[in-house]
Amino acid sequence: MTGSIALRAALEMIGVPYSWGGGGVHGPGYGIGRGAKTKGFDCSGLAEYAYARAGVLIGTTTQEQWRSGIQVPRELIEPGDLVFYDSKPRRPGPEHVGIALDGERMVHAPYTGALVRVDPLDRPHFLGVVRPGVGRADLGF
Repeated sequence: MTGSIALRAALEMIGVPYSWGGGGVHGPGYGIGRGAKTKGFDCSGLAEYAYARAGVLIGTTTQEQWRSGIQVPRELIEPGDLVFYDSKPRRPGPEHVGIALDGERMVHAPYTGALVRVDPLDRPHFLGVVRPGVGRADLGF
């Protein structure tokens, strides 16, 4: 249920501009650096906003969000799960996050100059899947 609410909130933001450092629990916002003049979301700002709409605080950065729930195997992905990518393996933690639409697609804020959109999950540097706001007991582990 929580993931479905978060996913719906993210889908409502399709078409909002990418803004580096932008967005958060209250919605689109002006970012920092390259995003200072653009009101929108970066990837973690979109995820933070979507989960706040579902009543779950997951943190502001991809590193905090990576620790915001339990990791689940990719084959068990559900709508609303967070999908992480690590394009800089020498630097610990993920650099990108999206919100799973299904087992094949995600909604995300991809990069400067782009808009929030739906793209395939299959892309380089896949790191893992996290289901926020769920404890191991909730999954029966």
